[in-house]
Amino acid sequence: MVFDVGRFLTGSIHLKSNVTLHLMEGAVLLGVLNPLDYDRERFTALILAHDQQNISVTGKGVIDGQGRQVANNVASLVHKGLIKDAFRNDRPEVEIRPMLIYFRNCENVLIKGVTIRNAAAWVQTYDQCKNLFADSIIVDSRAFWNNDGIDVVDCDSVAITNSYIDADDDGICLKSHDPKSICQNVLIRNCTIRSSANAIKFGTASLGGFRNIRIINIKVFDTYRSAIALEAVDGGFIENVEADSLQVRNTGNAIFLRIGERVSGKRGKLENITISNVSAEIATSKPDSGYEYEGPIEDMPRNISPAIIIAGLPEAEITNVYLKNIELKHPGGGNALLARISLDALDSVPEKPEAYPDFSMFHELPAWGIYIRHARDMHITGLDLLCDKKDYRTAIVLDDVHHSQFISMSIKDPGNKKIFYPYHSTEIVFK
Repeated sequence: MVFDVGRFLTGSIHLKSNVTLHLMEGAVLLGVLNPLDYDRERFTALILAHDQQNISVTGKGVIDGQGRQVANNVASLVHKGLIKDAFRNDRPEVEIRPMLIYFRNCENVLIKGVTIRNAAAWVQTYDQCKNLFADSIIVDSRAFWNNDGIDVVDCDSVAITNSYIDADDDGICLKSHDPKSICQNVLIRNCTIRSSANAIKFGTASLGGFRNIRIINIKVFDTYRSAIALEAVDGGFIENVEADSLQVRNTGNAIFLRIGERVSGKRGKLENITISNVSAEIATSKPDSGYEYEGPIEDMPRNISPAIIIAGLPEAEITNVYLKNIELKHPGGGNALLARISLDALDSVPEKPEAYPDFSMFHELPAWGIYIRHARDMHITGLDLLCDKKDYRTAIVLDDVHHSQFISMSIKDPGNKKIFYPYHSTEIVFK
C-alpha cells in the first residue's frame, strides 16, 4: 500500500499480515476530525492491527492525527451525551481518544523512517507484540494530554533506534498491563528525547515485569521529570537493566528508581540495574516551561529535587544498583525557609507506597545530589557531583541503606558542610 505525494484523509485503517503501508516523501496521512470514524479494538486508533504478522509502516512521509481537534470533538460528543466517559480532569479518557498506531499481539513489526505527529492520545502503542523494530522515526506530538511518544506493553524482542521523540507525555514508555506477561529483551539506542514528563520510563503500569533492557547513547533535553525512571509500583519486577552513555540537559531529575505498593499486598521488585557514563544537568527552572501542554506544577513547596533518587520500601529494598562514571551538575540554591527536612528529621519523609510514582512525590528531601532509602548493595564509583549555589542540604543522604560502597567520589559543594550522611545504615564504605 503506497501513498505518493499528497494529503490523504482517512478514518481507521486495519493493517493485515504481509502488508506494508509506505508513505513516500511528501505524502501526509491525515486522521479525520470525526471521532466516530475511528474503529476500536481495545483502544481506538488511526492504524490498527490485531493478531497480524509481517506488517510495516515505512517511508519518509507523515502521519498526522490532527489530535487537538479530534480530542476536542470527542469532548463535545461527551458533553452532548453521544459518548459515555468518566471525563476526569475535564478531558476524555485516553481509551476513547484515537492513537495513531495501535498494534496488539502482532509479530515481525517494522516502523521505519516516518514522521508521526499530533495524536489525540498516546501516539503509538505496541501491546504484546514480538520482534518489533522502530528505526529512524520522528515523533512530534504535543497536540493534547497523554501524548506518550511510544508505548511498549508486554512485548518481547524490541529495538527502538536512531529516532527523535518530542512528546508532551513520556517519551519512551515501557509498560506491563498483564500480571502474567513481561516486557523483555528491549534495546533503546541512539535516540534523542524531549518530554513534558519522563524521557524513558518503565512502569505505571507494572503488573508483570521488565527484564533484559539496554539503553545506549541517549540524549535528553528540556524534560520536565526524569531522564530515566524505573518504577516497580504495581506488584511486578524490574531486573537486568543496563543504561550506558546518557547526555542529559535541562531536566528536573536525572535518575529515579522506585518500588511502590499501589495495590495493598502487591509490592514491586527492582534489582540488578547498571547505569554508566552519564553527564546530566538539572534544570534551574521548569524545564518544559512555555510548551502548550507542559507538565502540571505539583508537589510543592519544595526546593529543586535531588539529581538521583532511589527509594524502596521497608522490607522491599532496591538491590544491586551500579552507578559508574556519573557527572551531575545541580543548580543548588536550596532555601530552608521555603521547605526543610533536617538530618535529624529523616523519619518525617513520607513513604507513600500507594502514590503515583514521580521524583517529586516526597516533596522536600534532605539531599541536593543523591537520596537513597530502603536499599542494599549500592555500588557507586566515579561520581562527580557539582552544586552551583550554596544549598542548605547535604550532597548525599542515605536512609536504611546497607552493604553499599561509594568510591572515587568528587563532590563540590559551596556550602562547606557535611557532604555525606548515613542514617540507620550499615556496612557503608565511602571514600
